[in-house]
Amino acid sequence: MGVSSNLMVIKEKVKKSCEKVNRDPEEITIIAVTKYSTVERAKEVIDAGIRDLGENRDQEFINKYNALGSKPIWHFIGTLQTRKVKNIIDKVDYIHSLDRIALAQEIDKRATRQIPCFVQVNVSNEDSKHGLAVDEVIPFIEQLKEYSNIQIIGLMTMAPNTEDKQLIRNCFRGLKQLQQQIQKKKWQHATCTELSMGMSNDYDIAIEEGATIIRIGTALVGRNE
Repeated sequence: MGVSSNLMVIKEKVKKSCEKVNRDPEEITIIAVTKYSTVERAKEVIDAGIRDLGENRDQEFINKYNALGSKPIWHFIGTLQTRKVKNIIDKVDYIHSLDRIALAQEIDKRATRQIPCFVQVNVSNEDSKHGLAVDEVIPFIEQLKEYSNIQIIGLMTMAPNTEDKQLIRNCFRGLKQLQQQIQKKKWQHATCTELSMGMSNDYDIAIEEGATIIRIGTALVGRNE
């Protein structure tokens, strides 16, 4: 199936998930994760009507940026090494993987404008996943007020790769609860209105638990295309 056909299926599933919890599908932004896709496939995504593209490696991101320019909205969704910040900072629109002060310092130093960032949270507490533990997040965000080029617009997480839907749901629910705690702080530097959670195999659950951004790779662009 092509991207347009895949997108129709995804949008219908988004609509059904929203209906279950009385949400508006317009609240949901679909990021096409093009990290394993060719430039041609990424162009097909844009032609299908999706502007938001997600990349997780700096060089692959730069290759696609050089081919596609600033027409897409660029999301850097992978682990970002401090030394690679300078390569992407003037091209990226959003960073989804802020998880340490050294990275915040480098973003703040290199940026020439305010960068909207998501704090990555390891809600499931898995050793294989990056991100802060839940109890580290609020103190971390409080520290970020020192960095004027960083705006915390939300939180990001990845659920466990499991068939246990309740475990996945609990992970997303935990991120929503954390977001609500942060919003009560009314921090100017951390409005935290967005939740970036849900991928090809679990975005329906993520929407039911409050996701505003879902990151879809395989279900949209296919595998290794």
